[in-house]
Amino acid sequence: MKMSSIQGMIILFMMGVFFFLASCQPDSSASPESNGLPVTTTTSLPAAGASTPTRINPADRHRAIPADVVKMTPGTDLFPPVLHSDEYQLPEPVPYPVSTAGAEDSPFVLPTGDALYFFFTPDVRVPVEKQLLDGVTGIYLTRRVAGAWSEPEKVVLSDDISLDGCEFVQGDVMWFCSARAGFNGINWFTAELLDGEWRNWKFAGDLFPASFEVGELHITSDGKEVYYHSSRSGGKGGYDIWVTREVGGKWQEPQNIEAVNTAETEGWPYISPDGGELWFNRTYLGSPAVFRAKKVDGEWTAPGLIISQFAGEPTLDKDGNLYFVHHYYRDSVMLEADIYLARKK
Repeated sequence: MKMSSIQGMIILFMMGVFFFLASCQPDSSASPESNGLPVTTTTSLPAAGASTPTRINPADRHRAIPADVVKMTPGTDLFPPVLHSDEYQLPEPVPYPVSTAGAEDSPFVLPTGDALYFFFTPDVRVPVEKQLLDGVTGIYLTRRVAGAWSEPEKVVLSDDISLDGCEFVQGDVMWFCSARAGFNGINWFTAELLDGEWRNWKFAGDLFPASFEVGELHITSDGKEVYYHSSRSGGKGGYDIWVTREVGGKWQEPQNIEAVNTAETEGWPYISPDGGELWFNRTYLGSPAVFRAKKVDGEWTAPGLIISQFAGEPTLDKDGNLYFVHHYYRDSVMLEADIYLARKK
């Protein structure tokens, strides 16, 4: 693929598709409008990637982090996460080798709690067009073995140039968004887990009508509902959380989750495995915070604040332990990001 073809993709990536950087800005006047996931059409649809993905040496992830980048810690964090719930212990970073001086973002933990997916890039100062070509930026997987997280390995989902993120795994299917050869802009794709490898990636952007404007999503355990964020018309402001339901093999017109949406930005939804909790981001005091709503008698209740101050993209394991991303800032500049864990009491 020629460099000129890459540039069209880059414009959208620089809008903050994979992570909510604009909503992370300390300045409360920062606009969150540039963080959606536009699902666009494909100009030429490649065949599904059936070959075994190319592996990279896990050490490459560490070597790619510049020597001048200083690892942030809770002790050096000027804006640490603030816990607002007595249901959880104080949050702390998931330890090395997951947390590094690079940026770990967009966590998704399997309900079993034994596998954690996340997005990684070695240097947040590097423009996205260079991240696309660095060979290490993308989705990673770490497994919990004997009580500790293993060395993360990159999940390679294409044999061509691509930048993958916003992963969601259900059973043997992964949903992820990507900019890649043969496609315009950012699109949804799926991959299958076969013999322990993610293979057979397929374009999935045409599964929902374009009018749905599907941003980052979460699918309920029964596969019948898709919750997602979008700035589509009819919302309350910024991003809102919407749900579309499958009836007779067809996805119905999205409904606004009015109980949780406000004039602020709500997004990055997560539905608990039992379907009884809706976790999401909301802009709070100028930065992202984690909120939770509960379903009572089939209706979502008003949400409560769980963790604030540069905290977002919540995900749970079967024991209710909360994983989220925390961005470190100094002088309005993001330095790096880590995956944090708040254990359920």
